[in-house]
Amino acid sequence: MQPVIRLEHVYKTYGVGDTEVRALNDVSLTVETGEYCAIMGPSGSGKSTAMNVIGCLDRPTSGRYYLDGVDVARLSDSELAHIRNRKIGFVFQQFHLLPQLTALENVMLPMTYAGVPSNERKERAVVALTRVGLANRLHNRPNQLSGGQQQRVAIARAIVNNPVLLLADEPTGALDSHTTHEVLNIFSELNASGITVVVVTHEADVARQTRRIIWFRDGEVLHDHLTPEDLTQMSMVLS
Repeated sequence: MQPVIRLEHVYKTYGVGDTEVRALNDVSLTVETGEYCAIMGPSGSGKSTAMNVIGCLDRPTSGRYYLDGVDVARLSDSELAHIRNRKIGFVFQQFHLLPQLTALENVMLPMTYAGVPSNERKERAVVALTRVGLANRLHNRPNQLSGGQQQRVAIARAIVNNPVLLLADEPTGALDSHTTHEVLNIFSELNASGITVVVVTHEADVARQTRRIIWFRDGEVLHDHLTPEDLTQMSMVLS
């Protein structure tokens, strides 16, 4: 089975000459199907740039990135948009729900862009919202939901197109500890069902819920197979 993520000698630079900043420096990284990983590192380490490349939100300056076997670094902008919609589910810190739409309508939205028929959109959205425990909140708008419930809607939206990769950027940053625990349980359940999950986080407690931690520093992967048990000791050494 091919990896979901394979970065090969990826560089990402901004600026030129004296102002050049190398955000990613010869990064090679593989994430296999069904893994549950965290990407960590101090501010400026390159973890956010790596997330943008992995999520097809930005292109590497050089090197290759294969997403589910497809060399996405060579795709056009429209092809990249198609890949993002079909193969990646995104969960962000700030939810990014449309306030005028209900939970059901927010979750249906990615399927509209994917050309899924109307009846099927509604059916799949109901299934996704039920999966995250919101069967009784289908017709609530975001301002009628708690922060944790809004993040659940965002997770349902992320999984409704059956992506090969769920990519979460600081998904618990706006949540209290109890709600964080609930959201991480959902990620664990989704991963147990076969979805590959990658979480970008600065929170050690969040990273410890995954099974593999990838540590970035100065645009490079300093360690790509930390275990949760390693994290406390290693983070003190590497920070």
